Amino acid sequence: MATIIDMPKLSDTMTTGTLVKWLKKEGDTVASGMMIAEIETDKATMELESFEDGVLLKQVAAVGAQVAVGAPICVIGKKGEDISGLDLGSKDAGEVKKEEKPAEEKKEEPKEEKKPEAKPEPVKESQPASSPAPAPSPSGRVRISPLARKLAEEKGIDYSGIQGTGPGGRIVRADILAAKDKPAAAAKGGAAPATAGVFKGPVAEAKDMPLSNMRATIAKRLLEAKTQIPHFYLEIEVDAAPLLALRQTLNTELESRGVKLSVNDFVLKACVEALRRVPAVNCSWEGSLIRQHPAVHMAFAVAIEDGLITPVIRDASNKSIFEISAEAKSLAPLAKQKKLKPDQYTGGTFCVSNLGMMGVDRFSAIINPPNAAILAVGATVKKPVVGPGDTIVVGQRMSLTLSCDHRVVDGALGATWLAALKQFLEQPALLLL
Repeated sequence: MATIIDMPKLSDTMTTGTLVKWLKKEGDTVASGMMIAEIETDKATMELESFEDGVLLKQVAAVGAQVAVGAPICVIGKKGEDISGLDLGSKDAGEVKKEEKPAEEKKEEPKEEKKPEAKPEPVKESQPASSPAPAPSPSGRVRISPLARKLAEEKGIDYSGIQGTGPGGRIVRADILAAKDKPAAAAKGGAAPATAGVFKGPVAEAKDMPLSNMRATIAKRLLEAKTQIPHFYLEIEVDAAPLLALRQTLNTELESRGVKLSVNDFVLKACVEALRRVPAVNCSWEGSLIRQHPAVHMAFAVAIEDGLITPVIRDASNKSIFEISAEAKSLAPLAKQKKLKPDQYTGGTFCVSNLGMMGVDRFSAIINPPNAAILAVGATVKKPVVGPGDTIVVGQRMSLTLSCDHRVVDGALGATWLAALKQFLEQPALLLL
């Protein structure tokens, strides 16, 4: 008898999944354990495994469709089996998003056509015939179709001085092709200098972008976190010079073995050791109780195309800085490719978000529940500091901001943890023991 394969719940927060790609076609033979499709969850892109032997009789969900957890996505059975009696009514719901796209495009086109107005015509007539200029929109930007804009960018053509032949002076594809064939004529066409139009209007056209599963989940969870968790912030500055010196020495000595430690590796290890020393921060709010975790599962934020995800280094409290570094370097690429497995991004007990590598001096992060805290790491910057004998010397200072859930971590507790973290970072040799 044919079996309906439903959308599985592939993460703890997943409510819908997007069918990214079919790995098997209708009529293909499948076996238990074989991967038949790729599903994008709110966390990662994962392969869907078949638990049935037989033939893929029907692909219920189309590529690009968003399908609710528990809704049918395909049917597997015996070759030639009649499936007309199966209830596949959820198919339409799964394809709504895919079918809406053309409708959205059609809705946008009338907007484009409404933009041309009669107002630009007098401007055109008041200008000399030898100096045509593109008709501006009411907002001051040059009117150009999306296709023409893309073609101009690909060909490296400055369209700010091109006279459009479309409705209301709108620049269309043909105008760009003509400018490409007659660059000299296009240049002569306007009396304005080559830099004219550099500061005209916005850099991109307005458009509505549908939410990905990940972005929708981030929006929901962080709104809940910020509104339901009583955040407060503690900030310290640490002397990063000893850490940088030790890192350089280790990397120089271990380069031949392919080992290269980053500043973030030291920060992760220092956080682990500080949590071992002050375990009351390695806790989570569980509504009716506070749960203290026996191990440190260290999460770290990784930016990806449509949001961020926090891979987890499990049992980091039992790992050396070299093991933590190696695991972080293996998890980060998987995160960016959306190939993390659920056990690689769930269950973190503490999180580190580092924007220092992107030049951000300092910032405050939003707590990732159910964690009780998150550490925001800023850039290491050179600045004048007071040295021995009250002399002013050049120092290397790193800003750290701890966001705390006041239901779990009080100010004194957070300060105690930060003091431990500061000691480990300013005496980094302790992290090698």
